[in-house]
Amino acid sequence: MSTIRFIHTADLHLDSPFKGMTGLPTDRLNSLRDSTFAAFTKLIEHAVKTKPDFVLIAGDIYDGEDRSLRTQMRFREGMAKLDAVAIPVFISHGNHDHLSGRWTRFDLPPNVHVFGENVETVRLNVNDKEVLIYGFSYKERHIRDKVIDRYPVAENHDAFHIGMLHGSLAGDETHAVYAPFTKNELLAKQYDYWALGHIHVRQQLHESPPIVYPGNLQGRHRNERGTKGFYEVELSKTKASLQFIPTSAIVFDRLELSCGGISHANEWLTACSEALESFKEHNGAGIVELLMTDIDSEAANLFSQSPEEEWLEVLRDFVGESEPYVWVQKITFARQLNPSIASSALMQSVTGMIDGWTKEDWKDVLKDVYQHARGVKYLDVLTEDEIDEVKVGATVLLTAEMSGME
Repeated sequence: MSTIRFIHTADLHLDSPFKGMTGLPTDRLNSLRDSTFAAFTKLIEHAVKTKPDFVLIAGDIYDGEDRSLRTQMRFREGMAKLDAVAIPVFISHGNHDHLSGRWTRFDLPPNVHVFGENVETVRLNVNDKEVLIYGFSYKERHIRDKVIDRYPVAENHDAFHIGMLHGSLAGDETHAVYAPFTKNELLAKQYDYWALGHIHVRQQLHESPPIVYPGNLQGRHRNERGTKGFYEVELSKTKASLQFIPTSAIVFDRLELSCGGISHANEWLTACSEALESFKEHNGAGIVELLMTDIDSEAANLFSQSPEEEWLEVLRDFVGESEPYVWVQKITFARQLNPSIASSALMQSVTGMIDGWTKEDWKDVLKDVYQHARGVKYLDVLTEDEIDEVKVGATVLLTAEMSGME
């Protein structure tokens, strides 16, 4: 049976600035800032080696609308390598790299097709089989319209029909909602594959036909955890095979470390070191947060003797800079560290109330921050992880205040 094979990637975010990495050594920070390019290089090398029929890039090639010359040059060099081995590339620009951005454009090689602001159809022949690819590029950053309504319904069912769309499931507010759609609206187009972009979490919304977010090529902060990459897809008219290809140069993650039975600093340092070595074996270089769990009274007494910043500094010195390098960005504790405060009735009452708050309660509590006109652009969408961190921070502040009252 006739098949086609292609690469589906999205959200490259080349030249992401990686803000907020305080304390990271300069050479390591430079490596982190180059990690999006390193991930992109892995994508290009894989394509040159395996020679897919074509490559789909579903939006946000660049991190910002004012993309640099250096970044455009690096991207063009990658496209030229694909052109040299006759691999077509189809690009739909998204909200971060929309067509109205201010930049000096590089002319892309002839193998690259960039979709315009209106939904259009491109035809190509692969193995004597017609392939129709549908897509559009964002004219400006904020596309709130249901652009899915402008996509045509597939007619010739002997051909392969592939839709490219940088957007969000309607009602899903985990990411800024642009070009919203529902799964039924996608299925109604009767395409053989939907190549989505915008959501940085790898996920398959539907199996047959596949409706797929590949996630981004490289995690950019602590909320983009785990190995990132792209999909290599083999598609027939009856089935699809998706193979995930990892590209992360540096992996962001959160590790939980049980502190049960730990009563000495050297025991804790050894346990941390072992957890980090295990992470290296599975992921290579990384930036991690360590969450201390199972903190019994002995561990609480141990940790309460020094501030969190000092524990973090000592841990970084202890693990050193061996390769692959893993930077401990922060450590947090799953409970307050002062046993006497923890046992107080007032503290238990306050923390119990906080623990009972729903996500909507937290949104209401934090609305003054998230609705501030100037500050909101620096904040990510409020997630469960963000709420957990605010909860831990609030508990620490309460503990400190109540300690001062005694």
